[in-house]
Amino acid sequence: MLGKLLGGGDTEPRRGTPDPELDEPEFRKRFLSQFPDPAFAAVSEELKKIAAAAWDAYHHHRKSPCTRKAGNGFADPEYELAVDWIAARDAVLAAQRAHDNANGPARFLLISGSSRSEHTCPGEMSKSSRLVRIARDVIVAHAGIEVELLELHRTVAEYGR
Repeated sequence: MLGKLLGGGDTEPRRGTPDPELDEPEFRKRFLSQFPDPAFAAVSEELKKIAAAAWDAYHHHRKSPCTRKAGNGFADPEYELAVDWIAARDAVLAAQRAHDNANGPARFLLISGSSRSEHTCPGEMSKSSRLVRIARDVIVAHAGIEVELLELHRTVAEYGR
């Protein structure tokens, strides 16, 4: 029904967005652009080998090269699943169990969605970050409440995130 309302068929997927796949020269250019520091010049041959391995993984769509059998609890226990996906699922299930069994204080998760910090942009921390900290201070002023912060600016400010 929704498909008809939006002008599409009931079963046929709509396609037509541009293909995001890069060709090898562009992939290598982008990959190697991560190493502009002249200190990497001494290992340029090694970086070319690493770029070749990265291209091979990208070109052959090996997004999840480390897999294992899904196991019990799945419709097809023999299906090969990415181990990082299984770990993420296990973490979500553990969090759900902790939530279901919680008899403790009310818990809040505050999320600062700005990518800006004083370490990635000149000046100061983002307004979002300041507002989240103010909200945290107001909320924890009430007894029996726990607050956790998720600061997304760390995903661009910390190496490897």
